[in-house]
Amino acid sequence: MYAYHHGKESFEVVERDDGYFDISGGAAAYFAPFPKWARFEREGMRFVRGRVLDIGCGAGRVALHLQRKGHEVVGIDISPMAVKTARLRGVHDARVLSITEVSPRLGRFDTLVMYGNNFGLLGGPKRARWLLPRFHRITNPGARIVAVSNDPYKTTVREHKEYQSYNRRRGRMPGELRIRVRFLKYVTPWFDYLIVSRKEMETILKGTGWHVTQYLSSEGSTYAAIIGREE
Repeated sequence: MYAYHHGKESFEVVERDDGYFDISGGAAAYFAPFPKWARFEREGMRFVRGRVLDIGCGAGRVALHLQRKGHEVVGIDISPMAVKTARLRGVHDARVLSITEVSPRLGRFDTLVMYGNNFGLLGGPKRARWLLPRFHRITNPGARIVAVSNDPYKTTVREHKEYQSYNRRRGRMPGELRIRVRFLKYVTPWFDYLIVSRKEMETILKGTGWHVTQYLSSEGSTYAAIIGREE
């Protein structure tokens, strides 16, 4: 993101723990202006209210849009260079912070945004059920999570289907990924990333203080969920 912001060619290589490699579509998606967002992402912004926590803010496309709409936004990302890029682009409050470090020290929020498939940052069902009650404690009554995920079963790629079977054999959810990201000579540590179907999302949310109130679908496998806070 920082390289792209300075006019350099930029793309990321995603490596999965079964040896599968793929190349992202490039950094441009992290900088896309609102009119170029997917329709379901634009629709999701209608459900944002009040003070916002942008989880995995990246280069700040969501935070910048919501700032312009008059919202107070706190953007967090585990990547120092992503946060630096977001600040350079005008995000007022961007912080280097992991999703596991979210706490009442950030204050209270009315909306949590998890765009860019960032429901996946919950990592897995066990960590999700630990994190979601924490989100409940930092939000106000009537709060919402606007999250994007990707249905792992809507794939025709043989290697993805094989990985789902591999996950089942080792007691993991089919869409529970173990990945790392490479760029030039840089490489992240391995981390868990979760993609889920709608039914799986509802199962994970059960008993955490949150429930899906509405889905916003795309033509493909990606979708947004509007998740309501239970009082």
